[in-house]
Amino acid sequence: MEEKINEIIEEGKGNVESRNFIEVIIDNDLAEGRADHVMTRFPPEPNGYLHIGHAKSILLNYGLAKKYGGKFNLRFDDTNPMKEKTEFVQSITEDVKWLGADFEDRLFFASNYFDKMYEGAIKLIKKGKAYVCDLTPDEIREYRGTLTEPGKNSPYRDRSVEENLKLFEEMKNGVYADGEKVLRAKIDMASPNINMRDPIIYRIARMTHHNTGDKWLIYPMYDFAHPIEDAEEGITHSICTLEFEDHRPLYDWVVNELEYKNPPRQIEFAKMYVTNVVTGKRYIKRLVEAGIVDGWDDPRLVTIAALRRRGYTPESIKMFMENCGVTKANSSVEYAALEYCIREDLKLKKNRAMAVIDPIELEITNYEEGKIEYFEAANNAENPELGTHMVPFGKHLYIEREDFMIEPPKKYFRLFPGNEVRLMNSYFVKCEGYETDENGKVTKVYATYDPATRNGLNFTERKVKGTIHYVEKTTAVPIVTRLYENLVDESKGVYDEEGNVNLNPNSITICDSFVEPYIKDAKAYDSFQFLRSGYFCVDYKDTTPEKLVFNRIVSMKSSYKPN
Repeated sequence: MEEKINEIIEEGKGNVESRNFIEVIIDNDLAEGRADHVMTRFPPEPNGYLHIGHAKSILLNYGLAKKYGGKFNLRFDDTNPMKEKTEFVQSITEDVKWLGADFEDRLFFASNYFDKMYEGAIKLIKKGKAYVCDLTPDEIREYRGTLTEPGKNSPYRDRSVEENLKLFEEMKNGVYADGEKVLRAKIDMASPNINMRDPIIYRIARMTHHNTGDKWLIYPMYDFAHPIEDAEEGITHSICTLEFEDHRPLYDWVVNELEYKNPPRQIEFAKMYVTNVVTGKRYIKRLVEAGIVDGWDDPRLVTIAALRRRGYTPESIKMFMENCGVTKANSSVEYAALEYCIREDLKLKKNRAMAVIDPIELEITNYEEGKIEYFEAANNAENPELGTHMVPFGKHLYIEREDFMIEPPKKYFRLFPGNEVRLMNSYFVKCEGYETDENGKVTKVYATYDPATRNGLNFTERKVKGTIHYVEKTTAVPIVTRLYENLVDESKGVYDEEGNVNLNPNSITICDSFVEPYIKDAKAYDSFQFLRSGYFCVDYKDTTPEKLVFNRIVSMKSSYKPN
C-alpha cells in the first residue's frame, strides 16, 4: 500500500493543476472506482480548546469535502471521560463554525457508537481475535517487548471464546475493579510494529461520561474506536497527522476484521509547527490553572478562541494554511507568517483611526480656547469605498509620548524644542516649550500653530519632515489598550528542562489611551487600524459600557517576507 501511495504522489507532481498529495490519492481512488464520492471528518477529542494546528486539519478536511462535492462531519472522539468536558465540546463547535467549516446537521459523537463498538468487541472475541487479559499495566509493558526485541504472549491469551465472553460481560457489569482486567486484540506479539502486539481495545473505567452518563463502566481505546466511527459514518478518507502512520495497520486490521464493506482509507499528513508558541493542551492547561493567562482564550495564546478574541479572522487563518501547504514532511513556520496574513487581510477592510496609546498633552498656545473645528479624513486611504469621517481639532490635544523628545538624536523628525511638524490632516505646529514633573518626566508640551497651513498636506511654501497624529482632548474617548508580545521568552526556547514554559515577563503592556470619537460605539470583535500603532480589536470579555478595551492584533510593520 505504501509503495502504491508513493507512486500516486510521484505521478501527480507533473500535473499542471496544483494538487497536494492527498488530492492526488483521492483522484486516483475515484478514477479506479475505490470510492465513488468523498466524505471527510474532523475528529477532535473534547479535552481542551483547539489551537492553530487543529485549524489546518479542519480546513483541510472541509476543503477536500467541498472540492469534491462531498460531505464533512464534525465528530467528537469522546472515548476518555476522565479528561472530557461539555465546555470543550461547546468551544470546539464554535471554533469549527467560526472557521467556516459547515457541518450542517452532521455533528456526531464517538459515544453514540458505544453499542456498535461493544458489538464489535463481541464479534472479535467470537472470531478468536480478542481476549480478556489479567496482566497489570506494568506487566503488559514488560510483555510487549521493545523496538529491537519481540514481545511474548500473555498467559491469558489462549482463554476460550466462552470464557472471554463471560469475562467481558462481567467487565461491563462492574464485577471487576478499574484496571483489573482489559480486553486485548489478538494479533501478533512478534510484530515489528509495536502497535500490533495485542493492543488493549477496552478498559474498565468507572467515570461519568459527559454524553452517556453512567451507562458504561467500560470504554473503548482510541485506536479501536476511531476506525469504527469512520466506518459507521461512511468516511471515505480518514485524514490524520503523521504520528498515526504507525497506527494505520491497526486501523486497517479493525475495519477488516469487523468486515466493513468499502472501509475508509487512512492518509497521514505532516503537522504544522509554529515557532515560539505554546500549542500543547497540557501546557496551556497548566498556564490556565496557574492563572498565568486569562483562560483558554487569552489573546497571547494561539488557541483558535484566543486568536478570535485577539482579532484574527477566518480568512487570515485560511490564507496562512494555504501558504503553508500540505506535505508529508514535518516543518516549522514562523509566527511572523501568521501576522503577515492578518495584516494582508485587514489592510483594505478596516477603518483607520487616530489613537494615542501613551499620551502626553500638547497645548496650542495661540489657538482660541474652547474652539473646535473639524477636518475630513479618509476611513481608509487605500480603499476610498470605506468613506470618510470628521476629525475634531482644538487648543488641547493628546500626542504620543514617543513623538516628543527634549534632546533628540539625529534624524528624529518629530517634536522637539524649536522644531516644526505636521499634525495629521490639520496644521503645522512648532514646539515652544514643555513641562516636567519632579522626576524629569515630560508632562506637557507647548506649541504654536500656523493658520496658513490648514490641511497641512496642501501647504507647500515650506516643508516639514515629520508628521504626527493626535486626538483632541475634550472629545477624545478614553480606552484601554493591551499591547502583546510573545508569551514565550524566545531567547530561551519554548520549554525548560523540566517541561515548564519559558515565560516572557513583558508579554502584555496595558495602557490608558485615547481614541478619536467616531469609533466610540464600537462593539465586541470590531477591529480598526490605529494609525502607526497597529490593528486593534474590541475585547469581548473585558469591555464594559463605560470603557472600551482594545487588544492589539498585530503591529504595523514586520521584517517578515513571504516566500
